[in-house]
Amino acid sequence: MLQYKRFIFNPIQVNTWVVYNSSGDCVIFDPGCSDEREQKELSRYISEEGLKPLAAIATHGHFDHIPGVSFVTSRYDCPFLGNEKDQVLINHAPEQGSLFGFSFDAKPLVFDRLVEDGECLQIGGIQLDVMHVPGHSAGSLAFYSPDSRFVVVGDVLFKGSIGRTDLPGGDYETLIKSIKDKLMTLPDETVVMPGHGFETSIGLEKTTNPFLL
Repeated sequence: MLQYKRFIFNPIQVNTWVVYNSSGDCVIFDPGCSDEREQKELSRYISEEGLKPLAAIATHGHFDHIPGVSFVTSRYDCPFLGNEKDQVLINHAPEQGSLFGFSFDAKPLVFDRLVEDGECLQIGGIQLDVMHVPGHSAGSLAFYSPDSRFVVVGDVLFKGSIGRTDLPGGDYETLIKSIKDKLMTLPDETVVMPGHGFETSIGLEKTTNPFLL
């Protein structure tokens, strides 16, 4: 069974998820740590738990989800993964951030490995099913663990809400279709791990999310 730990980083309060197994293999979703204090918080946990980061993974390319990518990949000598459709967002992340009053020193980032829809992603002892769920961005991805019964969804689905669609790559109809055709087909007990806010479940969102009723 996989375990996970949530960190809330940067002024936009991004959920950074550290997913790991009993052997200490781990992947870090959406490294949002944007200053030295947040970097130390993340690295301290990794050290105390004896974890071995094997990848930094972007659920999508918006600026608030990637400030800590360079820190993670350089400190732990691991690759950066994501979907090629969001590379253009990665390229312009500093400019995006400035529009929201958020600045960070970001080195140019390029995905070291591209992740595709339907892929069974194997990283060390961690295995996740990949779903392409566009609508919040063109390259938004979700990562599902059938055995551990959770799905990391980025900003596609929230507790009682959905991702915004007024940013580059966003489209409302596409987002709703992604949620209904991909995420809502998962078992009701599946824990939803979003990019902001609290955990929820597929079953709860099916019955209470006003955007899906």
